[in-house]
Amino acid sequence: MGEFTGDEARALAASLRHLIRLTATVVDEDGRSAPLIAKVTGHLGGELGTVLSVVTRFEPWEHVNLQRGVDAYLAEHTPDAEWFGISGSHRGHEDMLSMLVSARQQQMYDLGAADYTTTAVGPDESAEVVQLGLVATRAPDGTPVVVGVRGAAAEYGQPTCRLEVLATDRATARAVGGEVERLMRRHDVFRRQVLSFGISEHRGNELVSFQPRPVLDASAVVLPDGLLDSIERHVVGVAEHSERLLAAGQHLKRGLLLHGPPGTGKTHTVRYLMSRMTECTVILLTGPAMRLISQAAALARRLQPSMLVVEDVDLVAMDRGYSPGGANPLLFALLEAMDGVGADADVTFVLTTNRADDLERALADRPGRVDLAVEVPRPDAEGRRRLLELYGRGVDLRADLDPVVAATEGVTASFIKELLRRAVLDAVRADDTAVPVIGDELAALAREMTDERRSLTSVLLGGKPGPAGQPPHGAVAQPGLADRIAVAKEVR
Repeated sequence: MGEFTGDEARALAASLRHLIRLTATVVDEDGRSAPLIAKVTGHLGGELGTVLSVVTRFEPWEHVNLQRGVDAYLAEHTPDAEWFGISGSHRGHEDMLSMLVSARQQQMYDLGAADYTTTAVGPDESAEVVQLGLVATRAPDGTPVVVGVRGAAAEYGQPTCRLEVLATDRATARAVGGEVERLMRRHDVFRRQVLSFGISEHRGNELVSFQPRPVLDASAVVLPDGLLDSIERHVVGVAEHSERLLAAGQHLKRGLLLHGPPGTGKTHTVRYLMSRMTECTVILLTGPAMRLISQAAALARRLQPSMLVVEDVDLVAMDRGYSPGGANPLLFALLEAMDGVGADADVTFVLTTNRADDLERALADRPGRVDLAVEVPRPDAEGRRRLLELYGRGVDLRADLDPVVAATEGVTASFIKELLRRAVLDAVRADDTAVPVIGDELAALAREMTDERRSLTSVLLGGKPGPAGQPPHGAVAQPGLADRIAVAKEVR
């Protein structure tokens, strides 16, 4: 067989196009793909060629809110509406209007059932959401429309979830989309929750996970006298008097920096604030999730009153002199996020660091970003006694605490917590009584844990400093903070 000439190839292509159109016509006539097309066009009251689609894209973690918005819209306009779907392969690559066109021209899709999946709505609760489906409803003015929901499908190159409104008029489709978005915000499942960006064992979705809200009272936070009161005035006090402050022309946005050695109680203090502010949405960022600082700040602004916690902020806000070329994209994103939240927004930025002196001056020194810096120090003798009593509440603590307090000079709260844990473990191994009894062996255990032969363990647990007040073996001394952090007057 010889090769095709150009004219023959063009003739063959024209014949194939005619065959495809003829096949589509036959399919429409015998009704095999008609149900899907008829379901949509019959409701909209027009031919498929007159149908248009308005698509709104959302972050993947907004899928549950999109579902709640659509559910609220249907409850108001068409409470008896039922979802339907599109059957066929390769559905992840096309929008819904394109699939309808393909159903007519190529018989690729047909009427089917809606696809569902589950997503988190709380730390230990999940709900069913539509992964791919459509529903016939009406616009606020009564015009027929079809609303479609598509969940994110990263495997198909669709990193966002989508709302697709099919109608014969663009303004009508936009009006429906706008109303669904308004209802999404009214029924936002994230409001007054504790959220973390990253992976969690608590029924997490792809990027945002729900976390249990801690339950702590002030007695569980052991800090030097007056320190917790100062923090509460700055963070909680503003929230409690927000309306009067705004009326007096005062800003609500505030920044709190908690700094100090590892294990002294910075994160524990943040957990207390989370417990104290039950009406506040909390967003936690740490580790690799810090790259999502812009999205987290936008969420905090939307869900105010809110608190955005960035732990170990020195990992992204280290002075630019440490970085080749002085560039630090994550730092710029953090600064932009803090500046982008309006002064009248009831948003608290809480930053924690073990190395405050490494912080970029632009972060630490500019008013309006951090306006209260609090050092969380190693506990003094009275603090160590209170910590021993706190962590020993679940046991029969018969020990003379004076020698234990003396043996733990210079350690952190984390060290004392581990000390009590090991003492309980030893007591359980030695006796099977229901309530472990802790006696004077606690002092010996404290001296053993701070032994120089275990210096690395001591450092990792926040052990006591070396001779003459020097840091533990292997630790690096840090310069003072006086010339690095400008602390504004406390909000009283």
